[in-house]
Amino acid sequence: MLTFLRILAAIFLLIAAIAGVYDGTRSLAADRLVMASLLELWTNVAPSLLATAQGAVRRSLDPRVWDQGVATLLQLPAWSVFAGLGLMLAYAGRRRRRVNVFAN
Repeated sequence: MLTFLRILAAIFLLIAAIAGVYDGTRSLAADRLVMASLLELWTNVAPSLLATAQGAVRRSLDPRVWDQGVATLLQLPAWSVFAGLGLMLAYAGRRRRRVNVFAN
C-alpha cells in the first residue's frame, strides 16, 4: 500500500512538473506570467471526459456542487493542484521509522 502511494505521488509530481514547464514556456512566449488552470488543461486534453464528469456530478448531486465547488477548484493552477496532491501522497506513503518502545 505504501509503495502504491509513493508511485502515485511520483506520477502526480511528474504531471506537476510538466504543467510547470508548460506554464513557463507560455510565459516566456507571452513576456508575462501565464498559468494554465486545471480546467483549461482538462479541456485541451480530454473535453469529452470533462463533459461526462460534469454531467455525472450534476445528475448524482446538486448542480451547485459543480458550479460552486468543483468549478472553483478547477480554476486553480494545474501545477499547484498536482504538486499538492503529490506531496500529500508522498507524505502518506513515506517509510515509517520503527520505534522500539521496550528499549531501556
